Amino acid sequence: MTPHGGHTEIEHLPVMQREVFDLLRCEPGGVYVDATVGLGGHSLGIMERIRPGGRLIGIDRDKESLDKAALRLAPCGPGLRLIHDNYKNLPLILNNLALPPVDGILLDLGVNSYQLLAAERGFSFQSDELLDMRMDRSQQWTAADLVNNLPETELADLIYRYGEERYSRRIAAAIVRERARAPITRCLQLAAVVSRAFRVRGHQSIHPATRTFQALRIAVNEELEGLEELLMEAFDFLKPAGRIVVISFHSLEDRIVKRTFRRLAGQCVCDAAPELCTCPRKARGRILTPRPLAPGEDEVQANPRARSARLRALERTEATGPEAGNGSVRPEQETWRS
Repeated sequence: MTPHGGHTEIEHLPVMQREVFDLLRCEPGGVYVDATVGLGGHSLGIMERIRPGGRLIGIDRDKESLDKAALRLAPCGPGLRLIHDNYKNLPLILNNLALPPVDGILLDLGVNSYQLLAAERGFSFQSDELLDMRMDRSQQWTAADLVNNLPETELADLIYRYGEERYSRRIAAAIVRERARAPITRCLQLAAVVSRAFRVRGHQSIHPATRTFQALRIAVNEELEGLEELLMEAFDFLKPAGRIVVISFHSLEDRIVKRTFRRLAGQCVCDAAPELCTCPRKARGRILTPRPLAPGEDEVQANPRARSARLRALERTEATGPEAGNGSVRPEQETWRS
């Protein structure tokens, strides 16, 4: 996704655009959902392909990013609705909008470049800003709250579970020692504590604090909680032959997406012996990406942040769709372009 650093606009580079548009099969007159609008790069491409007569519902939990996307997407004209909400509320949002079954749903689970490069957002271990990491800044708790208040064992478990960091206990102990002297409130301060605890000699491909910052970001934003349930429910809103495309940026997310798509395709997800398998094995969809797609070398060179992206897609094969619900979205959450 793409950033605005300070007052300087930075080029927007949505990840794997060609693959996204091809797999979504964006066509004029279709109804699509971009559940993670970010700065609007994918949404802009979808809108260009579904005119005339197409409709796009765009959702993002980050109000600041959504406001920037609204400016970017202003020329798109009718057919676009932007909603400030968490993508995990997608089933409720679509029910409230009383839409027909949709042609495609996109979820880009990465942090957008504005969040990473806007130092005041506190996502980067390279910024000397307050340790924040909230995608939705209306939520109460921040990364600093976790770092300064979690017991050592819980902090170590969090860093290991969400960061897959082998030195999690050593890092948690170092954090607890440091916060006993003074609260850890800034990104560079935490990065220095983690780096001192690392004690790994020789060349390192990533910064020592990378996995710890990832773990805290995932925990603060509850990125993995309810993801499988959301994917299962979102699938029900697809029309027959409709498609859902998911881009993930770390292995924990990708495993959840892979497992959920296999369930929907009627495949075993329990890893038991065939005679012991209890999976329902009812195929409701068809996996379009037996292996996740990765960005090409040219894209990674142009946009190094794309290097960890993995894309999976699933097509609905069932003949029936969900019934649209009744209700309405709160007006203050919406931004219309008509």
